[in-house]
Amino acid sequence: MPPSSRQDNRLDDMPMVAVACRTCGAQVLARKSSWNQTSVQWNADATARCHERAEAQKMSDHGRGVFLACAALSESILNAVRQGELAIVDEMARTAM
Repeated sequence: MPPSSRQDNRLDDMPMVAVACRTCGAQVLARKSSWNQTSVQWNADATARCHERAEAQKMSDHGRGVFLACAALSESILNAVRQGELAIVDEMARTAM
């Protein structure tokens, strides 16, 4: 019997939102679950535009370096939260109670 699967519906209530980096213009999809957790979905254009990703790529031996985060994009995401353009899921859930 195949294992049962559950549909992931986390994005139904709070979908990812387009956020542009204020440094390079890379546009990604972002979602803030809490102040400490951010999900970012990169596309090919955003990957090509990001200066910090390019630097990380150059520094890796085989072109497969680990890229944890872009500081400029992280700041742009925080700015989107401050401006009310990107909501924090945990805070939205608290206000709904």
